[in-house]
This record gives sequence, C-alpha cells and structure tokens, in this order.
Amino acid sequence: MKILNIHSKKITAASLLIALGIIYGDIGTSPLYVLKAVIGTKTIDETLVFGGVSLIFWTLVFQTTIKYIWLTLGADNHGEGGIFSLYALVRRYGKYLVIPTILGATTLLADGIITPPISVASAVEGLDMIIPGIPTVPIVVVIISLLFFFQRFGTQKVGAVFGPVMVLWFSMLFAVGLSEIVHFPSVLKALNPYYGYQLLVNYPSGFWLLGAVFLATTGAEALYSDLGHCGRQNIRVSWMFVKICLIVNYLGQSAWIMNQGQNLLAGRNPFFEMMPSWFLFPGIIIATTATIIASQALISGSFTLISEAMNLNFWPRVTVRQPSELKGQIYIPSVNTLLWIGCILMVLYFQNSTNMEAAYGFSITVAMLMTTVLLTYYLIYRKKWNIIFVILFLLVFGFIETSFFITNVAKIKQRWMFLFFELFIFSVMYIWYYARKIHNKFVNFVELGKYTPMLKELSEDQSIPKFATHLIFLTKANIRENIEEKIIRSIFGKKPKRADVYWFVHIHRTSEPYTLNYEVSELVEDKIIKVTINAGFRVQPRTELFFKKIVQELIANQELNLHIVSDGSTKYNPEPDFKFVVIERFLSVENEFTLRKGLLLKGYFILKNLGQSDEKAFGLDRSDVVVEKVPLVVYPVEKVELVRK
Repeated sequence: MKILNIHSKKITAASLLIALGIIYGDIGTSPLYVLKAVIGTKTIDETLVFGGVSLIFWTLVFQTTIKYIWLTLGADNHGEGGIFSLYALVRRYGKYLVIPTILGATTLLADGIITPPISVASAVEGLDMIIPGIPTVPIVVVIISLLFFFQRFGTQKVGAVFGPVMVLWFSMLFAVGLSEIVHFPSVLKALNPYYGYQLLVNYPSGFWLLGAVFLATTGAEALYSDLGHCGRQNIRVSWMFVKICLIVNYLGQSAWIMNQGQNLLAGRNPFFEMMPSWFLFPGIIIATTATIIASQALISGSFTLISEAMNLNFWPRVTVRQPSELKGQIYIPSVNTLLWIGCILMVLYFQNSTNMEAAYGFSITVAMLMTTVLLTYYLIYRKKWNIIFVILFLLVFGFIETSFFITNVAKIKQRWMFLFFELFIFSVMYIWYYARKIHNKFVNFVELGKYTPMLKELSEDQSIPKFATHLIFLTKANIRENIEEKIIRSIFGKKPKRADVYWFVHIHRTSEPYTLNYEVSELVEDKIIKVTINAGFRVQPRTELFFKKIVQELIANQELNLHIVSDGSTKYNPEPDFKFVVIERFLSVENEFTLRKGLLLKGYFILKNLGQSDEKAFGLDRSDVVVEKVPLVVYPVEKVELVRK
C-alpha cells in the first residue's frame, strides 16, 4: 500500500495556503534580524546598506531559488524530500556518503535550538518600542515553553490557521516595505550586483559580512525537507510570492536606514522602525505569531528527521507517538524535551537576538554543504548529467557555500556551547550506524531447509509441551531460505519450543518513504512460513498489528490451509494463540576489542539500553512477547594465562 500526499500534484488555492503555512516560517521571518545584523554597529553609508541588500537579493537568487527551488526539489524520493530521502537515493553509489548524511542531519537538528529563540526574541523585542525597558527574556521563555508543551496534543486544530496567518505576515512585509520604496525609489538600484561586489571587495572587512547575509537563506533546507507535505509545484509557485515580499521588505528597510537621518542604528531594528506608530503593536503581534509558526515547523521537522533516522538505522529506537489522525504527524517526547532545554538555555545565555545573530548560521552552512555533496552524486548517477554541468554546479555552489562557511566559522567562539550539542548528536548517529554494522557482521545465517525435518518432527512431538500455536520470530534474513543461527538455537535449546506453525517475519526497510506491502512464502506446508513486510522509511513499524492482519487475510482467503489449523482459541478464550519471540543480545565479557571497535560497541549497547526496547520499537504487545537474552561474542579473548597451582 502506497500513501500519496493529496497535495503533491495539484496546485490549488488550498494547497498553496498549506505550503505558505508549513515551509516558509524560517526564511520568511528572516527580515526581522538579517539587515540589522549586516549593519550592526557600523557607520551607515551607501556601500554598506545597498551592498548588504544586493548580497541578500543575489543569495536568495542563487542559493534559494536556483539550488533549492530548481535543482534540489527535483531530487524527490517518491514525492519526499530531506537529507535522509536524498541519502536513500544515492547510498548505493558511495559507502562513505553516510558521513555527509550524518553531518547534515546533525546540523539540521542543531538548528532547532537556535531558530525558535532568535525568531521569537526578534519579534518580542519590538515591545521595547512601546514599553521601553520591558524585560523580554521571560516573555520569550514562556512562549517557547508553551510551544513545546502543546506538541504532545498535535497541531491539527491550530494548523488550519497557519496558512492565513503567513499570508497576512507576507502581505505585511510587502505593504510596509513598499511604503518606504515609494518614498525613496532610488533604493531599487541596490539590486545591482555591483553594490554587492563593492561591499565584498572594497569595504573594510566586507567579506566577513557574508556571515550575516547568510541568515537570509537559512530556511532553504526546510523547503526541501517539507517536499512531501506540499509538493514541488506548490512550493515553486508559492515561492514566487514569498520571494517578492521578502525582497520588497529588505528594500524598504534599506530605504528607511538611508533616510532616517542618523549615522548609526544604535540597536534599533529597521523592521519595526519603519512601521507607522499606529500599526506597531498589531505588527508585533503578527510578527510574534509568525515566529511561533516558524518554530512549530522546525520542531515538527525535527520529529520527522529523527523518525527517518531511526528507520534508516542512524538513531536508537525511542518512543514515537501519533497525537492526531493527521497523516505523517508524529510526536517524539525525548526529542521535544531535548530541543526545549536547548532553546531555553540559548535564551538565558544570549539574552537578546543581537547576541544570537553572532552565533547563528554555522550549522545550516554545514547542512547545505552536505546536501551539495549528496546532490552531486544524485546528478551524476540518477539524473545522468553531463560531467561538465556537474563540475559547473560544484564550482558555483561550492564557491558560494565555502565562502559562507568561512565567514560563519568565525562565529565559533560565540557558539562554543553549540559544539557540545552537535558533538552529542553526531556521536549518537555515528556510533549507532557503525556499531550496528559491526554487530550485523557477526549475525550468522543458516539454511532453514536443513532444519525443516526437525521443525516438523518437533511440531508433532506430543511428549513436549506446546509452547504456542503460532510461534513468531523476527528475523533479519532477507533471503527466503535463510534464518539466523540464534533463532534455531532458541527453538531447539534446553527447552524446545513446540508450535503448530512457525512463522519467521522480516521487516524490510525500503528506500521509498511510504511503501507498505507484504510477501508470504510457505517453506513447509502449514508448518513453516516466512513473511516479508516491506515498509517505507517513514512508516511506523507496527509489526504485531501488520502480522495479525496478514494472518486474518490468509485465513479468510483459505490460503496455505491455515483455516484448518487450530488457532489456539477455545470456547473460554476466543483470542488466537500468538507468541512472539524477541532475541536480544548483550555484550559478553568474553570480548577483547581494539580501541575504536570497543568504544563503538560499548556505546551502542549503552544507547540501546537508554532507548526503546525491541518489543516496543517493533510495535509488539508485551503480553504476547517472550524476550530472550543471548551474549554477543565479537572478538573472543585469544590468550588466557591461567596456571594450575
């Protein structure tokens, strides 16, 4: 069963409204702080102001429009986007692509603890113009805390207003900016790339202002990540409206700055300063609402990112809940808590948006560079681009993003605390991915056919108590005839497990996002059956639910003669007798590791114990599950110097 998004192909007023409400929060609220960050404490002159706006404009053209709207949105994985979707498309073309994928995902998650604080703080600080000296930090903390608190209830009820609010927001950007341009139309010449060139080359330390200019495009990654929610065409069409509103507002701010009569901004925010006094309070309310929507989109994106990471074996299993009936909407309590703590610490540490601007941007620069690496592989191997065009793509965007990266590296000293957060996320993904690869190397598979006579004999041996009518093992074997050796040992161990029917269920994670279908193979008639459930990387595994539905369908269709096999139910208990066996490994003390592999495997088992149990992760009911613990001996101790006395 393949689930398609209803907005993926059609362009309607409703679908465009949804796109505006979901994906433009981050990039759409950038005018609150970008030009203010470019000007900073420097003396206002034409080169600085017009050069800054020129660079912002051309950054939106090249980085957002050409790279993301035109090129990257074309790299869809059955309608889905994001760094993991892109990785799923190209992973077979290079085994080391896992590193840029982990780096990209790490920095995208790290962005989740700075975007809400800087956006909300920038909007709330406008209150200082109405009530001078008002403490804004407590207000920002309360707003962000409430936002994270309400995640557990889902956003389906308030989500309907996101689109209209963002339409109001962008219309406000356009109207306020246009009112300044009408009075000072000469600012239109700022769109000339000559001014950007002058700022970069001839203005003192002008190149380093790229770190502030980059803030104008920090939401571009969200355009790609939310591809599946809105559809490529809806994003491309709505972007035209959004881009015009953003550029008009930046031009309006530059017009106000050039004509406000002072040499310094002195902490003033041109975004609010150019508003009419009668509109200031409504403008602050609209801005604050828009930043809350921007934060909501980023939080939801973080949940989706971790969910995909789990399904592609980059993250330990953690609790995932579905707070509403809305397709694709999930809530991950541990991630919600982690992001909330990070956001509050950012607000308390930086105190105001000006200080946050100095630390913002580095993570997204890295994420964009990693997307460029993966996209290059996509253009070569999937799109079959001429190598000359690929080299041209790399040269242009490699130069642009490397320039942004260099200027953002200078922010490391302001954001040193971020490095711990990023190092933690990177370490978790790296350890989980590579330790699982080591772990899986020592999973021994045997040919199931060799054991079918013994299984049949055990099933019919009345002298051994029946363990279950239907005995189900979860297996990693993706070949029909294979099974793990540990499963055979479990069945024929000290207490053999007799059952009427032995089932071996394999969950196959596909590179497609929403695949959900199954295959059934009968290895021994009515005795040994293997089921493969093909589940996309965005599908939540509910193995027991899926399995029982499969059995119901087989019985209803009178397939495999299961309709004549007793299901274990009686007149006293009508429920079928199913028993799932989960075999969990623990790291044996009989191991002797190299330093790297020891750290990886020990870290893996620590994370595994902190995360969700296998029965929860695979959606199994505890009452139907037997968990067996077996030691994992990867590198046995070779020399034991033990002397008899």
